[in-house]
Amino acid sequence: MNIREIHHVQLAMPAGEEDRATVFYEGVLGLSRTSKPAHLESRGGCWFHTDAVKIHLGIDPQFRAAAKAHPALLVDDLKQFIVTLDAAGVPWRRDEPLEGYDRIYVDDPFGNRIELLQEL
Repeated sequence: MNIREIHHVQLAMPAGEEDRATVFYEGVLGLSRTSKPAHLESRGGCWFHTDAVKIHLGIDPQFRAAAKAHPALLVDDLKQFIVTLDAAGVPWRRDEPLEGYDRIYVDDPFGNRIELLQEL
């Protein structure tokens, strides 16, 4: 019995903010928005993916941003992500160094923290 991989990460979001989520996750981070299964559409929220990453945003009526807990996304060109974030007016910040990686943190439109890191 072994865990093989993470299937997806779910983050919470406020109701009715799917367009803002799409601007950030698709437009800035480059994840593709994908349709949810029909029986889950009525719940709201939205799903995004690449071949390697799946992020689901689910509606939480008592939404509170995940300011500490976060997904860490391994990227191939952190400098280009920084250029894209700057162009979109999305603030980012550095944290303590992590051996073997260059990394930054960014918040999605709802305040959920996301780590972007590149192997050195």
